[in-house]
Amino acid sequence: MAARRALPPLELLVFSVGIATLGAEIAAARLMAPFFGASTIVWANTIAIVLVALSIGYWFGGRMADRHPTLKALCGTVLVASVLFAAIPFVADPFLSLSVDAFDSYSVGAFAGSLFGVLVLVAVPVLMMGAVSPWAIRLKMHAVEDSGQMAGRMYAISTVGSLLGTFAASLLLIPLVGTQRTFLIFALITSAVAAIGLRPRYALVPAAIAALLVVPVGTVKGADEGVVIHEADTEYQYARVVELPDGERHLELNEGLAVHSIYRPDTVLTGNVWDGYLVEPFAVRDEPPGRIAILGNGAGTTARAYAKYFPDTEIDGVEIDGELHEIGKRYFDLRERPQLHLYTEDARPFLRRIDETYDAIFVDAYRQPYIPFYLTTTEFFELAREKLNPGGVVVVNVGHPEGSDELEKVLSATLAEVFPHVARDPLEDVNTLLVAAEEEPTADNLRRAAAETLPADLRPIALNTATRLAPRLRGGTVYTDDHAPVEWLIDASIVQEAAGGKD
Repeated sequence: MAARRALPPLELLVFSVGIATLGAEIAAARLMAPFFGASTIVWANTIAIVLVALSIGYWFGGRMADRHPTLKALCGTVLVASVLFAAIPFVADPFLSLSVDAFDSYSVGAFAGSLFGVLVLVAVPVLMMGAVSPWAIRLKMHAVEDSGQMAGRMYAISTVGSLLGTFAASLLLIPLVGTQRTFLIFALITSAVAAIGLRPRYALVPAAIAALLVVPVGTVKGADEGVVIHEADTEYQYARVVELPDGERHLELNEGLAVHSIYRPDTVLTGNVWDGYLVEPFAVRDEPPGRIAILGNGAGTTARAYAKYFPDTEIDGVEIDGELHEIGKRYFDLRERPQLHLYTEDARPFLRRIDETYDAIFVDAYRQPYIPFYLTTTEFFELAREKLNPGGVVVVNVGHPEGSDELEKVLSATLAEVFPHVARDPLEDVNTLLVAAEEEPTADNLRRAAAETLPADLRPIALNTATRLAPRLRGGTVYTDDHAPVEWLIDASIVQEAAGGKD
């Protein structure tokens, strides 16, 4: 009788496995982000592999329940799956690094790379966890008359556990303790419950997993150049700071293919897209902006530059991920200044609620490779126009793969529905700034500002911008809040890349 009392309740086992299964799905997507990004393609691959693994697990669990209808066999399966879960974050870095290099050499991109990564890392333990519910139903069922009620109860318990695991991973564990320890906590929960149904020596497994929780977390992904001096799993993304040998620092998010902020010890200029924000308003205006809004402030590269060159300009830096502001203060010289106001908010709700009006609004709110769809629509640009002072300007950063102009055409067409004048500045192979205003942006205005208004450091930038400034590209679909398939547009290019790209 003592042995019977020591066995874990089947409901508890099913509940703990439900927690771990969906929690691990969330953690797996975060684990993939530093290597393949956080696009919907990567999420689709993760969800698809988990669903396929669970489906096979249900079938496998039914067969195993008939062949081994014992709680001991079920607990042993859960224990093995727990060990595999605990191993995932430790093998992920070398495995995914090799996968990135291998798949890049064949130019198949994030689609195939992330699919293969999720398949190898999580498919087997998720399959084993999927076997638990049908197996537990077989052990719990004593009469055919109770089968429907019993099956419903077990799957309800499993689903509640999955909901708890999803919210615990996304809202609590990943932000507080990181991805590695999130996997370990889920593995610890399931292994501890499973060990109750086995011999005492198996308690060493959850004890060993618990010991791994105190192992220091190393760098998730090494930098191609420089040294990673900070990394964090924020509420929204994986972020890291890379320092180059000359002291320059880059803020990289998720897969690290794009740099979202730059710090240079000796200058606020970057030789990059952020310099464009300093001069683009002068294609329309004769004087510096009195107040600007930076929607997508990152670690504050643009804000820092405006504070230096235009100290009288009021700056509202808006960033949905507040931890990036803290990173900016610590690593990017984002100082507290009377004219700088930092807001941790989503860009569009901020713009709707704020009572201020602006001389320039900069839209740079990317989570690589996406710009949020609700920042690409006529309704959003109408809101931005309402928040502009007379003579104001909206500048939109269009990030795109080299040689691709579909997103730029869409944003240009949509801006042209709201503003009478839209110009483009193709300042980099992967970045174009769109300038929209009631007055026409002209190269002559930029040249005049270089001669009369701008600080000496900015004059060459304005003159170079004047040589590139051109009318907007034609074509493109006008996006609205009801229909703005920007993810589809970008995913189509990802799939095309995965298939080999353009000839």
